[in-house]
Amino acid sequence: MTRQLSPLSVAEDSAAPILELQNRSPSGICRHSRVERQSRSGEEGTQTHTESSSQEAEGQTRCQSCTSTFLKLIWRFLIILSVSSSWVGTTQFVKITYETFDCPFFMTWFSTNWNIMVFPIYYSGHLATAQEKQSPIKKFRECSRIFGEDGLTLKLFLKRTAPFSILWTLTNYLYLLALKKLTATDVSALFCCNKAFVFLLSWIVLKDRFMGARIVAAIMAITGIVMMAYADGFQGDSIIGVAYAVGSASTSALYKVLFKMFLGSANFGEAAHFVSTLGFFNLIFISVTPIILYFTKVEYWSPFSAVPWGYLCGVAGLWLAFNILVNVGVVLTYPILISIGTVLSVPGNAAVDLLKHKMIFSVVRLGATIIICIGFLLMLLPEEWDEITLRFINSLKEKKSEDHADDITDSSVHTRSRSRANGTVSIPLA
Repeated sequence: MTRQLSPLSVAEDSAAPILELQNRSPSGICRHSRVERQSRSGEEGTQTHTESSSQEAEGQTRCQSCTSTFLKLIWRFLIILSVSSSWVGTTQFVKITYETFDCPFFMTWFSTNWNIMVFPIYYSGHLATAQEKQSPIKKFRECSRIFGEDGLTLKLFLKRTAPFSILWTLTNYLYLLALKKLTATDVSALFCCNKAFVFLLSWIVLKDRFMGARIVAAIMAITGIVMMAYADGFQGDSIIGVAYAVGSASTSALYKVLFKMFLGSANFGEAAHFVSTLGFFNLIFISVTPIILYFTKVEYWSPFSAVPWGYLCGVAGLWLAFNILVNVGVVLTYPILISIGTVLSVPGNAAVDLLKHKMIFSVVRLGATIIICIGFLLMLLPEEWDEITLRFINSLKEKKSEDHADDITDSSVHTRSRSRANGTVSIPLA
């Protein structure tokens, strides 16, 4: 019995675990596969969530960059428009003031006195925007470094301010004298020649880099001046007005070159300090000149109540706004935008002269204005404009070659796909 039962018992004992394993294995596999599917689905969900979040972040970044770019473009456009509008407004207000008040030097002196407010306006902006605010005296001393390490002393005040104040007054006075003889369009166009004069003086005095394009621009400016003078046959008020306008452009160029030579570059605070210093010098030392002109009856007005103070304040306010915009624009944007705003005053004045004053422009004057404006724009080319142009042309050539190679690759792939679809096989020749 034992021999009969023992094999059965052994067989049963040995078979029991096998059956148990066979019965357990399907359920274990199912559970393992479910876990794998859940883990895969979790990973896919995580990847999908990560991809969607990254796409949303990229979209937000693109939107922010587009918004910032758009705001920068609007800001630059507003700077250009403000510079052009303030200069056009100044020129037109002077023409209107001449109808009742013919005293150009008094207008120059009165407008220059308003430069005293440039530094207080700058300090007000500093208080409104700066995180670490400074006292007025400390800020004044900090901005006085434009005169040297010792700041503004009486000797430096007379030595550095006097020549620049005289050039400033001459520039504005000659500009106003030119407006008595010529239209606002002609004077603003001739004044744009100061860019060419700055280049010539910088090339001669400061030994700046020679540029063929700017020489061409200077020649174009001189050609425009000659054509403007020839418009009325080199006689009458026209030639005198052209001489005044060219003199104003020349003194402006000399002012800029001397500023770069003796004072170098300046930030907005230093420039505001310097312009306000010019206003103080004008008020203290040049005030005697309009008094002398009044008593010698060179610039005489009577009665005193007949002075158009409203127009004079309009001229001075717009001139002040133009000076502030020029200094602010150079710091906050590119200097080229200020130059573009200045040259756009020419078509601005032309539109006002045409619509309001019913001016008829001769072909010679119109051609001279266009030539001067083109020369002015040529002056705005950077010093490395030839290298930049060559790089741009080479990049275009490389891009065309890459596009041509991509087109050849796409056409070959398309040909292979068509041959496979038709059942043909290309056999290489041995």
